[in-house]
Amino acid sequence: MAHHQDCRMYESKYPEVDDCIMVQVKSIAEMGAYVSLLEYNGIEGMILLSELSRRRIRSITKLIKVGRQEPVMVLRVDKEKGYIDLSKRRVAQEDIQKCEERFNKSKMVHSIMRHVAETTQAELEELYKNIAWPLYRIFGHAFDAFKVTVSDDGEAIFKRLEEDKGEPIEILTPEVKEALLKNIKRRMTPQPLKIRADVELTCFHYDGIEHIKTAMRAAEAVSTEECPVKMKLVAPPLYVLTTQTLDKNKGVEVLNLACEICAKSIEKNKGKLVVKEAARAVSERDDRLLAEKMEALENANKEVDGDVDSEDEEEEGMGDIDVEAGPAVIDV
Repeated sequence: MAHHQDCRMYESKYPEVDDCIMVQVKSIAEMGAYVSLLEYNGIEGMILLSELSRRRIRSITKLIKVGRQEPVMVLRVDKEKGYIDLSKRRVAQEDIQKCEERFNKSKMVHSIMRHVAETTQAELEELYKNIAWPLYRIFGHAFDAFKVTVSDDGEAIFKRLEEDKGEPIEILTPEVKEALLKNIKRRMTPQPLKIRADVELTCFHYDGIEHIKTAMRAAEAVSTEECPVKMKLVAPPLYVLTTQTLDKNKGVEVLNLACEICAKSIEKNKGKLVVKEAARAVSERDDRLLAEKMEALENANKEVDGDVDSEDEEEEGMGDIDVEAGPAVIDV
């Protein structure tokens, strides 16, 4: 089998005039910029100098850089000579968004198809001819067809392909089917979002620690099966409320409610809850930063003489409340 197999993403060998496509800048010359068409197996095109910007060009390197990916419009295609002229300045803002969305979908399909080719030793172009390109025709985009298989066993898609061709498809062996479905489900199954709210929670009244614990339990009682709520200590008086869900809006709604319930519970006992950062989706980087902050606080705590042995100080630090946190930064 050939190593590093590749193939254009779409059935047509060349783009059409007025198409908005994604390219990567390879080099800059006097006439303009040479680029590779990422969706068409890297064939070469050129953005003419006059098509780089609507304004007067003072420095070409400020407009376009080698290695950068750019959405461009197709001006001319000479299929015999292989010349493709492109324009950066004629691309409208709405075209950019559509181009990027389509390219990201196509890139995901391409990654799945390449992996199937590598693991089954099938020819990538044959897989495209018999699977991806027909799915582009039938569904508008192969990505949308792949999304359907995430929630079923995929047999409906395979049957549709064979109906489209009018005969059994030789390359659709059990091995290829299994590899394709495995890759689609691994790459395209929606991942839960982490939603987090950062709060300050205090209660200086008698039995304040117990009242805080009660308020935390009240917040967690708001949990639903789709949005389980956890509330954990970072360092007094900072706490985080977190949930994981596929529905961002629902997750934010549940955490906002948890904050309200927690606030009502602590206020009954003359305590106070202040929302420092409202419920929002957080990234892995946010998680990592919070973990680092917690570790730094823990290390600083260890450096205080007698801290480890003092039960009184441990009680003042909120005792045995769970201090593990799901990560991100808290600004106070």
